[in-house]
Amino acid sequence: MFNRIVRISEEVKKELSIIVRELKDPRISSMTSVVAVDVTKDLRYAKAYISVLGDEKQKEETVAALKNAAGFVRKEIGKRVALRYTPEFTFVLDDSIEHGAHISQLLQGISSAEGEEDDTE
Repeated sequence: MFNRIVRISEEVKKELSIIVRELKDPRISSMTSVVAVDVTKDLRYAKAYISVLGDEKQKEETVAALKNAAGFVRKEIGKRVALRYTPEFTFVLDDSIEHGAHISQLLQGISSAEGEEDDTE
């Protein structure tokens, strides 16, 4: 049962990523990606974790636009993924990609600073 839910979540994530790119709403940032989708066991609800690269205003506008398009997204998922029930979507902003990029920058700064110290010795 658990593996089935994971497979369905991945399939929904893949199709949702395509649908988000196809949406024509100008409020949706071009730097939007679907990080993960959690589908409930009864397949009635899905929580989509969305990452948006940009400032806070872009993030808020993108999430608002996706919430407005939730009905359309649900209809498209229903067409593309063969499920008994098509889940209702909740969109949640996920900062994990930005957080990872920030940590990567910090680590690069540390390694370059260590490299400079080695040169001075």
